[in-house]
Amino acid sequence: MVLLRAHLSKQQEFRETRRLKAMQLLKSGKNQTQVATELGVSPAAVSQWVKAARLGGKAALEAKPISGRPTKLSNAQLQRLTRMLSEGPLKHGFPTELWTLQRVAELVRRKFDVTYDQSGIWHVLRRLNWTQQKPERQSRERDEQAIQAWRSREWPRIKKRAS
Repeated sequence: MVLLRAHLSKQQEFRETRRLKAMQLLKSGKNQTQVATELGVSPAAVSQWVKAARLGGKAALEAKPISGRPTKLSNAQLQRLTRMLSEGPLKHGFPTELWTLQRVAELVRRKFDVTYDQSGIWHVLRRLNWTQQKPERQSRERDEQAIQAWRSREWPRIKKRAS
């Protein structure tokens, strides 16, 4: 069991700890609703944990490693990828400062000789806690000086008149 536990994520460990804490709180005399409130979960979740513990004991509350295909990139490679993404696309030969799934997949292919399709790269990025961002769109004709002048002269006049 020790080998399997080494493959648990921090989130899995957190959830296991929370389930075990729930059982301690219940043994101390709190009801399921109080435990749910204290742990920030639903009463139904606590009820499921109680049922699991009743049927399978403490082992039923322990986290299980996620099954499925192993990741293509090691933890060290993922850390390296995070650093490379933080450096920005320009540093890695892309023409603009915008990461796209295609660009990240290309970077991974170049640096690690590993191929991913776009959905696979999306899962990698989510694992690294990178989220989708949309750049702010601004008009090419935008004149910052004119905007600032309007804000300093016209806006106070309009605001004063509205009062």
